[in-house]
Amino acid sequence: MPVNESSSATIVTAAILVIGDEILSGRTKDKNIGYIAEYLTNIGVDLREVRVVPDVSEEIVAAVNALRGRYTYVFTTGGIGPTHDDITADAVAAAFGVAIDHDPRAVAMLSERFSPEELNEARMRMARIPAGAELVANAISKAPGFNIGNVYVMAGVPAIMQAMLDVIGPTLQTGAKMLSDTVRAGLREGDIGGPLAEVARAHPEVSIGSYPFWSETGPDTNIVVRSRDGEKLLAAMAAVKTMVAGEKQKSL
Repeated sequence: MPVNESSSATIVTAAILVIGDEILSGRTKDKNIGYIAEYLTNIGVDLREVRVVPDVSEEIVAAVNALRGRYTYVFTTGGIGPTHDDITADAVAAAFGVAIDHDPRAVAMLSERFSPEELNEARMRMARIPAGAELVANAISKAPGFNIGNVYVMAGVPAIMQAMLDVIGPTLQTGAKMLSDTVRAGLREGDIGGPLAEVARAHPEVSIGSYPFWSETGPDTNIVVRSRDGEKLLAAMAAVKTMVAGEKQKSL
């Protein structure tokens, strides 16, 4: 299938690998997972897994190899900066069993922002790219990400990651988009658990989830119905609405 061509029979999957001790310690709060998840959903790519690993080469290598064999795409964030603990590029090279060195293309990109005097050893670390990888442009700070195999390596800084994802997105193969709709039940989750399970059993090819929240009138529940088939989504939504109406009638 050509790049970015959708098919109703195609399911394209992805995983996110977040890299960084600062995420695991809580010092830095991740802002990338939700953004990437929503972006992928909107273009027809199913996010199936998220992992967070420390700045430890063996952990990164193991995670990259596990995820890239399981999903269509793997997106990593973090660990491609100029400091000693930015080891993602080296770990990805190790995972693919290829060499890594300063890439002339990456050096040229960095040279657009930094003078020769400013391109010190630390900054030149950002030009180290695994052999055979394609670069991902970075319009904000010029230090590129890269793509090797089905793995896309992006920065951890949200604004830079988002700029890189905008470059990557149009090149991805996409599949059938997941459609969704929501019913606000006006009932507590525990009150509709049994009837909702019956609706779910009657519509096995549709995903139905309940999400309790506290509203201005007290406990409430959103019921979210998801499907790639529009007709099946409509049928399940109708069943959910009928069930909710019936349960409300009982409470009168």
